[in-house]
Amino acid sequence: MKLRLFSPLLILGAVCINSGCSKKKSPEQPNLIVFLVDDMGVMDSSVPFLTDASGHAERNPLNDFFRTPHMEDLASRGIRFSSFYAMSVCSPTRISIMTGKNPARHHTTTWIAPFSNNRGDFGPPEWNWEGIPENETTLAGILAEVGYRTIHVGKAHFGPKGVPGADPQKIGFDVNIAGNYIGHPGSYYGKDNFTNRSDNPMHLRAVPGLEAYHGQDINLTDALTLEAIKELDKAVDAGQPFFLNLAHYAVHAPFMPHMEFISNYDESGKQESVRSFASMIESIDSSLGKVLAHLDEKGIAENTLVFFLGDNGTDMPGSPQDSIGCAEPLRGKKGTRWEGGIRVPFIAAWARQDPSRDCQARFPILEGAIETDMGNVCDIYPTLLQAAGLQGEAADGISLAPYLEGKEGTHRPQEFLMHFPHQHRNSYFTLFIRNKWKVIYHYLDQEYELYDLDSDPTESENLATSNPERLRLMAAAMMEALEAGGALYPVKNGVELVPALP
Repeated sequence: MKLRLFSPLLILGAVCINSGCSKKKSPEQPNLIVFLVDDMGVMDSSVPFLTDASGHAERNPLNDFFRTPHMEDLASRGIRFSSFYAMSVCSPTRISIMTGKNPARHHTTTWIAPFSNNRGDFGPPEWNWEGIPENETTLAGILAEVGYRTIHVGKAHFGPKGVPGADPQKIGFDVNIAGNYIGHPGSYYGKDNFTNRSDNPMHLRAVPGLEAYHGQDINLTDALTLEAIKELDKAVDAGQPFFLNLAHYAVHAPFMPHMEFISNYDESGKQESVRSFASMIESIDSSLGKVLAHLDEKGIAENTLVFFLGDNGTDMPGSPQDSIGCAEPLRGKKGTRWEGGIRVPFIAAWARQDPSRDCQARFPILEGAIETDMGNVCDIYPTLLQAAGLQGEAADGISLAPYLEGKEGTHRPQEFLMHFPHQHRNSYFTLFIRNKWKVIYHYLDQEYELYDLDSDPTESENLATSNPERLRLMAAAMMEALEAGGALYPVKNGVELVPALP
């Protein structure tokens, strides 16, 4: 769609910081599902998300390696984005989905360690390492207030142990299954009790609340799928619309093969860890298929909206973190500043199209479409509230409804800010994208990178030296966006490292 320049100050400041909405119910409240996959990047499926210069889907070798037929089915029922952005690690993304705020604003700017403050050597002393506070306005909380049964199943990671964010039921969910402060499981196998065993060195990573499956020959992804389906049935039996946040622990490490699917990759020639990762991806796809089939069986598919996405770029093993390989043809992976670390799959679809339904008439979605304009995880909050018939506002997100409908003249601001003032695979940086130009600032050495994503999608040519005029414009826009969001900066030797213009 045609692009238009927007000021980042206007984007971040034109809507209220304290998110809210009217409490008026819609004639038909649709069911809402956020199907969130841990560490699944944009290339980790058989669905081609990337597009060529004309906007048509472009298959790449990784699309032919992975097997995700149910994702293909969901994409055929709705619309997918070729440039949908998340943060480079999980907790900031998850909190942004729940609040509609960019991490620069909510200040959870890296993943949350389960038991301690992991700010890093120079991270902002006041960064929000406790995650979502109990009094925060959340997507789940708003929907619960207007009659939705709000269900969390799987990984939470909204806060460390001992704070409200560690318990989804304290931040707006009526039901919590298997979510707490851990960021990954010690084991995906029921025979290991999902590491709820004191003799296992990973017992501190035990997944809670799944004792019924302990000792069984069952994978964690399958157990969570079964639990999610049970909760959907309870909501339907009670006559309530539901919001399901099905947040799988897969495909996060440890890379443990799903035994039902691992043989599909025996002849791939890939190393064992990559084959295991692929089997985990396929198990996620199987989970999606089971949920979609159950919605059909219950007769609620036409009234159920599904958003499928990953929480950060891929962590597929077997490739250096800064090279093309994991997310080929994109550069980088989880935790990095490159596109492979921040672009994720995003599909929005009614579980079954029926334009005669009131909810679909009010919130139509194109079938089998690809959107080449960008979106990001902050947009999910206002988009789902609008789908529910509520007038929601978000500090940093913008409703994607016009895009999902295919409305001509739609101009979502083509900007994305990711602020990472901490140590990780890439450390102490901010990146800002505007209209396919991307600037990256490194706080410790005060160096810039500049890329033209249109002509150089693999980020192989740093234009910071050869295009100083563009660099200065992008750096100024980045700094304005950071200030508008109230960003916190690294601190070294008692000095706050505020960005400087080149």
